[in-house]
Amino acid sequence: MPLSQSVQGCLEATIGSLGLSQASLDHYLAKLVPRIASLRQAYAQGTLPLLRVPERRDDIAPARTALDRLSQGAATLLFFGTGGSSLGGQTLAQLGGWDIPGDNGDGAGTRPRTRFYDNLDARTLARALASLDLTTTGFVVISKSGNTPETLVQTIAAIEAVRGAGLADKIPDLFLGLTEPPAPGKTNGLRDLCEALHIPTLPQDPGIGGRYSGLTNVGLLPALARGLDVEALREGAYSVIAALLEAREPADLSPAIGAAIAIGLAKERGVRATVMLPYSDRLSRFAAWYVQLWGESLGKHGEGTTPVAALGPVDQHSQLQLYLDGAPQHLITVIREDCAGSGPRIPPDLAKLASADYLAARTAGDLVAAQQQAIPKALIDAGRPVRSIDVERLDERALGALMMHFMLETILAGHLLGVDPFDQPAVESGKVLTRRYLAGEALEGRDGHPRAAAKPRQPHRRG
Repeated sequence: MPLSQSVQGCLEATIGSLGLSQASLDHYLAKLVPRIASLRQAYAQGTLPLLRVPERRDDIAPARTALDRLSQGAATLLFFGTGGSSLGGQTLAQLGGWDIPGDNGDGAGTRPRTRFYDNLDARTLARALASLDLTTTGFVVISKSGNTPETLVQTIAAIEAVRGAGLADKIPDLFLGLTEPPAPGKTNGLRDLCEALHIPTLPQDPGIGGRYSGLTNVGLLPALARGLDVEALREGAYSVIAALLEAREPADLSPAIGAAIAIGLAKERGVRATVMLPYSDRLSRFAAWYVQLWGESLGKHGEGTTPVAALGPVDQHSQLQLYLDGAPQHLITVIREDCAGSGPRIPPDLAKLASADYLAARTAGDLVAAQQQAIPKALIDAGRPVRSIDVERLDERALGALMMHFMLETILAGHLLGVDPFDQPAVESGKVLTRRYLAGEALEGRDGHPRAAAKPRQPHRRG
C-alpha cells in the first residue's frame, strides 16, 4: 500500500472529550460489516464498475491513440467539462505539473500545454477563444450525459470560433468528445453534435458517476496529456481494492476506519466540517476533487458534513487559527509527503542576516517536513480531531491509492448515514429550473405567487 493512515489524533484517549471513544469507533466499524460484504459481492459480480476500473487496461490504448491524434501539431490542449468531468482530470494533471508555478511539466516543449475551463463565465470564455491560436489548439469535451448546458455552451462557442476562423473543415481534427454511448430513449446533445460534425468520441462508462470517474478515461486523457504513467495510477488504486478484498474485518481496512471516524465524530462530537489539508502543491486540486466527492455524495436528507479544501503550509496562515481555537467542529485530515532534505538549501550566513539561525543549512523541504509534524501535534494539544495520511513518495501509485481510498471511504460513510452516495437529486432540481428559466417559463416564487422567468436582454438599437 503506497500510503498509511493514523487516526490516533481523533480518539478520546489522545485528545480528550472531543475525540471518539474506542467503543464508539468499534460500534461504527461493526455497522460497516454488511456494506463491506456487499462491496465484495459487487466486485465479484461486476455490478459496481468503479471497483473494477483499476484492473482495466482495454481503454488505455484508445485514449492514448485519440490524444496522440489530437496532439498532432497542437500547442495547446483545452479541456471543457465541469464538476466530476473535470476535477478528477485536474487532480491527475497536477501531479504532472499543471497549474504549478515554475513547473509547467510540458516536457521542454515536447507536449502541448494543458488548459482546463471548468467554470462557465461569459467574459472568460470570450477572452479565451479570442486569445487562442485556433490552428494549434485541440479541444477535449467531456460530459457524461452529454447534456451539461455549461459544457455545451463552451463547445458550441468554440466550434463557432473555429468556423469563424475559416477552419470548418478542420473541426474533426481539432475536437474530441467523451460521453456515454448511445442508449435507447436517452438524448445526448454532445454525442449528437459530435456525430453531426464528424468529431471523434470516446465512450464514457455509464455505470460510473462523474465524481467517481477520475480513474476512468475521463482522467486518463489529462493524465496522458501530462505524460503520467496511467498503468501505475491504476496499480495504486488496485492496492486499495485488494485491501478491501483481503480485510478480515472493517478495522483492517483504512477507508472503513476513515468513514467510521468521520461519521462517528459527526454524530457524537458535533463535527460539522471535514478539512482536507495536503502539504503539497501537487495535491491542491485533489483537495478540490475531494470537496465535490464528499459534499455531493453525502449531503442529503439533512445528513453530511461540509468538506473544506485547504493547502499546507499556506493555509496555516489563513485557517489554522479557526481550527485550533474556533468552534470545535472540524476534522482535519493532513496528507504528508516525505520531503525532508529536498529543495533549495539555506546558507548559514544569509540565515544569520535574517535572524533565522534555526534555518541555517536547512532545506525548504526540511521546513515543510517540520510543519507537517508540528501542526498535527498542535491540533492534538488543543484537543482537536486530526488524522494523518503519509505517502513516502507522491507519484502515480500514491495518487491512485489516495483517490480510491477516498472513493471507498465516501461510499462507506454513505452507508453509515443511510444515504445513497451515488445520486444528487438536489443538483438535478437546479438543472431543471435553469432550463425552465431559459425557456421563459413562469416560475413560482417563495411566496407562492408565479413569477415570470427573466427574458434574454435584447441589444439596444439606435433609432
